[in-house]
Amino acid sequence: MEDINLGVDFLGKRLRLPMVINAITGGTDQAGRINQILSSIAARYEIAMAVGSQAIAIEDPGLRYTFSIVREVNPDGLIFANISAGSGISEALEAIDMINADALQIHFNIPQELAMPEGERSFQGILPRIQKITENCPVPVIAKEVGFGFSRESICRLYEAGVSIYDIGGKGGTNFVSIEDQRSGKFIGELDQWGIPTAVSLIEAVSMDMPIQIIASGGIRTAPDAAKAYALGADMVGMAAPFLRTLLNHGSEELERKIEEMIYRLKAVFLMTGSRNLEQIKKQPLIILNETAQWIEARGINKLRWSKR
Repeated sequence: MEDINLGVDFLGKRLRLPMVINAITGGTDQAGRINQILSSIAARYEIAMAVGSQAIAIEDPGLRYTFSIVREVNPDGLIFANISAGSGISEALEAIDMINADALQIHFNIPQELAMPEGERSFQGILPRIQKITENCPVPVIAKEVGFGFSRESICRLYEAGVSIYDIGGKGGTNFVSIEDQRSGKFIGELDQWGIPTAVSLIEAVSMDMPIQIIASGGIRTAPDAAKAYALGADMVGMAAPFLRTLLNHGSEELERKIEEMIYRLKAVFLMTGSRNLEQIKKQPLIILNETAQWIEARGINKLRWSKR
């Protein structure tokens, strides 16, 4: 076990775990306290952290502290800023400056917006705005889905706009369409299953064999979930709801205990598969079954080339 090294270099910083506490919250006193605790845990375990959408603090500067606390608590950590895909370069730069971010997440949530009674209905001009951000942004840009997954076609269009890091955010975790539909009833439950499952979206991204980095998120809850994502080709995994749920229900000490246990189980999976590090687990043989296997076949994904990657 002591020979297992889960460390990874990501965006110029060394992490103890290839993991990010993904975007959760900000904008209220409680959100500020949550961000403070999570940032402290991210610093202790040397994992990355993303803040929630910073639009509220851009509109009301009095709320900036609920986000900036993350950098104050974790001055040397890997921190991601967060804005919506409809934002412009000025919002992007303000979000980055607010927390002295190492990277910028641009989140895509069109199905969620359409389920919200007050949500956006026009998405014209998003790609040109993203290209302008990537051309003028002082830090790397991460395209982030929020539960609906990226297809190969979407990744290609975003890559042409200058994006080379993707948080695929597939279906399988928090279902924002279902949550908003309970509030508005616009979809009457008919679109609750909209989206590309996390494993499928990850396979689509990896199979393209492009010079991109991939964060797998969307229903990653356990050590085996994370290990499977790494084996499929993910460079990092993102988790949000499991961290938040434990913190709110049981406190920070219990959350730290669960992280310690997850690290042990993750190392156990690496050891049991003969994988000393992240690169070795990516080379382990894989068996893809059921609907995921059917998806690969239907999409004509070259399994031989993908499995050798």
